[in-house]
Amino acid sequence: MEVNNALGRRKTAVARVYITPGTGNVTINKKELKTYFPTLSLQIAVNKPFEVTSTSGQFDVTAHIDGGGITGQADALKLAIARALVKNNAETKPALKVNGLLTRDPRMVERKKPGQKKARKRFQFVKR
Repeated sequence: MEVNNALGRRKTAVARVYITPGTGNVTINKKELKTYFPTLSLQIAVNKPFEVTSTSGQFDVTAHIDGGGITGQADALKLAIARALVKNNAETKPALKVNGLLTRDPRMVERKKPGQKKARKRFQFVKR
């Protein structure tokens, strides 16, 4: 039984994934996929690497996710699953790359600057 692991990040979310040959069960932080990600769009996003490589139902996924919000966690999980699939079978890499599933999204929250209300918003200016 071969176990492949990978790491995925998005914003401040970090997903550690372990895939094993199985029946397609996805467990995230000891919860099922549908209870952890209740919205259908997030469930579809998580399963996209399997659909692109046509390996749906062939692997069991165990994931540990920390930090971030629900969307960032789903995107981090998607990247980690795609990386683990490439470790398992290198022939799946071109299909995943074409669909943009192996690219880490570099966008992060810009830091707040001193003397301003937020990163770019300033305090209200009073002329008189």
